[in-house]
Amino acid sequence: MHSLDKLKIAVIGLGYVGLPLAVAFGKTRRVVGFDINKARVAALLDGNDSTLETSTQELKEAKFLSFTENSADLADCNVFIVTVPTPIQMHNEPDLLPLISASTMIGQVLSAGDIVIYESTVYPGATEEDCVPVLELHSGLKMNEDFFVGYSPERINPGDKTHRLANIQKVTSGSTPETADLVDALYNTIIEAGTHRAPSIKVAEAAKVIENTQRDLNIALINELAVICNHLDIDTQAVLEAAGTKWNFLPFKPGLVGGHCIGVDPYYLTHKARAVGYTPGVIMSGRRLNDGMATYVADQLIKALLKKRGELSGARILILGLAFKENCPDLRNTQVANVIAKLRDFDVAVDVWDPWVDPTEAKAAYGIDLIHHPLKGEYDGVLIAVAHDQFRALGADGIRALCKASGIVYDLKYVLDRSDVDLRL
Repeated sequence: MHSLDKLKIAVIGLGYVGLPLAVAFGKTRRVVGFDINKARVAALLDGNDSTLETSTQELKEAKFLSFTENSADLADCNVFIVTVPTPIQMHNEPDLLPLISASTMIGQVLSAGDIVIYESTVYPGATEEDCVPVLELHSGLKMNEDFFVGYSPERINPGDKTHRLANIQKVTSGSTPETADLVDALYNTIIEAGTHRAPSIKVAEAAKVIENTQRDLNIALINELAVICNHLDIDTQAVLEAAGTKWNFLPFKPGLVGGHCIGVDPYYLTHKARAVGYTPGVIMSGRRLNDGMATYVADQLIKALLKKRGELSGARILILGLAFKENCPDLRNTQVANVIAKLRDFDVAVDVWDPWVDPTEAKAAYGIDLIHHPLKGEYDGVLIAVAHDQFRALGADGIRALCKASGIVYDLKYVLDRSDVDLRL
């Protein structure tokens, strides 16, 4: 195994997770950033990060970092950090194809003494049971004899300028005690908040999926509370504010659950649970509830339109925000797209405005054509789906000005005061 000062890193996957990692390491040691997306590599070579997770200045500061889409450029690296996406398939089963593809490529350039570290979110056991056999097959080497493996789950929060890579404590692990030591030491060179060394790779994998599964369940509870409060004609936010005066009440809010983690990770855990003969109850109940919120939101808005207009024919709705969260261009698994689809099922005309999102990406991912900016006084309803700063800046008057005189404002994100909106969760 190589010593810490001799490590040359390859980061496989330059998205929201991989690029900040490559930049951090690239300030002090040689790093090759690899991505199969040639346009992404070209943009980074020009100093532009479309995810907005790193600035042009930060890219310049990573003076030992290079970018490539050619796997041959990885041949002299001895540490491979895998940060590719781990999505779910149509029926909510884990999709390990990007992970297997990355492992295949690494196996073809792997040498004795090298270390492969996985950061992609997986179910417990995936690293050693799914990825390692691929590495061994394509390299002809054996784990813990010829090469070594680590797992350090990513904790990137897209769009968060406060909690960033360096100040979020990092969980580390390795396939041998010596590997665990080296992996931990490596991350400690860039993580100011320090590390937590897990006793095994499986523990580190499980820690990642439970982090987001816990959040998913808590949000599901509050979403169900919101549905109950709406039936009882009680203001949900007022209830949460009152309950929040107790010191140990957790401050979750209702809403749509999308993104690359919370809406996906629980399915990895439940997949593995079923594989070993256990059918999860609570986790799947939370998932079903959160996955159903897009339909609930659309139904609320349709009912309000019918009550106000008497019919849906000719109705026009403006959706403020398509990204899965505020002040971020990330479209992965956004549930706003499902709200739009449900509204269009009723033949309602829908305009979508999101100044953070790349229109080309929105069209490619969801078939949605974004508008450049909305028309004043044209809409029968406005849904505040994402709390971008631009929407907050409009204020109640600015958002009301987008509506017809009888228009409905549905504030999904608690951007406005209760008295300024017609609907909210």
